[in-house]
Amino acid sequence: MTDHYSFTDLQLADLLKEDDEAAFTEIYSRYAESLTGFASSKLYHLEDPRDIIHDVFVKLWEERKQLKVDRNLEAYLFTLVRYRIVDKIRKNITREDYSEMVLALQTTLRSETEQYIAAKELKQNITQALDKLSPRVREIYQLSREENLSIAQIADQLKLSEQTVKNQLSFALKHLRESLTLLSTSALIFWCLK
Repeated sequence: MTDHYSFTDLQLADLLKEDDEAAFTEIYSRYAESLTGFASSKLYHLEDPRDIIHDVFVKLWEERKQLKVDRNLEAYLFTLVRYRIVDKIRKNITREDYSEMVLALQTTLRSETEQYIAAKELKQNITQALDKLSPRVREIYQLSREENLSIAQIADQLKLSEQTVKNQLSFALKHLRESLTLLSTSALIFWCLK
């Protein structure tokens, strides 16, 4: 049996098109909770977000053969949920309120979805940049930034001098700054050219 946990979203989407139920289960495991949280923040009744997420995943399974995800499965799912939320609101409010609320909601949802995806992409970029560091430098960075240990605590734990820890941490931070600057410059150029 294949471990679908390690597959990328695009690989899972391809397997889903081939009727792979385990791929569908993995997609659900990855995104159902965040999609439900997103929908819950926009709707008043607790059962509405659950119904929407259920409908989105039923639709995903029923239309798996026609699934066209060429870049970002998460963004695709958030878009489906956003449209379902708008439809739900459309059914629940009067015509006069509808225009104002839908316009405000679409703007807010688009912004929040973009922020969520941007934050996730930033985290992926940081992870990729950290993967290029030596294991020791990466470990020092993670102890400092993820476990919030002081320079002295890291030095004691790794049996290194405090100066070595400071130097390695400075190197890691410089590498991250350079990597992220390069990525953001590339993204800006791409955005300007499209």
